[in-house]
Amino acid sequence: MTDLPGVVITGASGRMGQMLIKTVTESDKVTLVGAVERPGHDWVGRDVGEAMGGAASGVTVTDDALEAFAKARIVIDFTAPAATLAFAELAAQARVVHVIGTTGMTDEDIAALEPASRHATIVRAGNMSLGVNLLVQLTKRVAAALDEDFDIEVIEAHHHHKVDAPSGTALMLGEAAAEGRGVKLSDVRDDARNGITGARERGHIGFSNIRGGDIVGEHDVLFAAPGERIVLRHLATDRAIFARGALKAAIWGLDKGPGAYDMLDVLGLKDG
Repeated sequence: MTDLPGVVITGASGRMGQMLIKTVTESDKVTLVGAVERPGHDWVGRDVGEAMGGAASGVTVTDDALEAFAKARIVIDFTAPAATLAFAELAAQARVVHVIGTTGMTDEDIAALEPASRHATIVRAGNMSLGVNLLVQLTKRVAAALDEDFDIEVIEAHHHHKVDAPSGTALMLGEAAAEGRGVKLSDVRDDARNGITGARERGHIGFSNIRGGDIVGEHDVLFAAPGERIVLRHLATDRAIFARGALKAAIWGLDKGPGAYDMLDVLGLKDG
């Protein structure tokens, strides 16, 4: 037995799920107590360590999320929007810290987390890395300093398995740029141009998406004006950075009250 806080990983078989399990297992601050997969998945009923091709861990993969959550203090969730909303209700019932790294969530999805946040600590971010969250803050400040003579384009690249575009990180950066300019992103957003689109509208924030190979994550924020360009860039070469950030967020949330938080809270980067 251990007194360390217990962690459940949802979506255990996925790339991030397996990285999270590895990160939690190697940590001396928490312990793995559960791994969740969808009903019918061939990992259900198997030891998660053996399912990952390694030694037995003593943790059996289950499709009963509520039972798993009841044994834990933390749930780390990098799955899909519909699954995350269902997990949020169960995490609220169990009163556990719910760390959400799921991407592709709409404004409506995010709003739907609000009832759960009245009962549980939710830390949600489109990207859990320290570097990206610093980039978000820099983007907001540069956008605030430059006028609309500078076009803003967020350019992101990911592996060919990624199913959502723009990425959650790209949207974080677009929101930061819009906030810096004092506008709503929804009013100035341009996505995936194709065909005869006409000239770019002044003040708009564009998104360009690349999918290929095994790219972990690359994000550029381009500020382009006649005669000069500024490029802010973050390159991720190992998805372990996201797992480490999620674990940092989980541990941070253990002594926090119910509510909705993000990585800027965790890292102390919120504007005063």
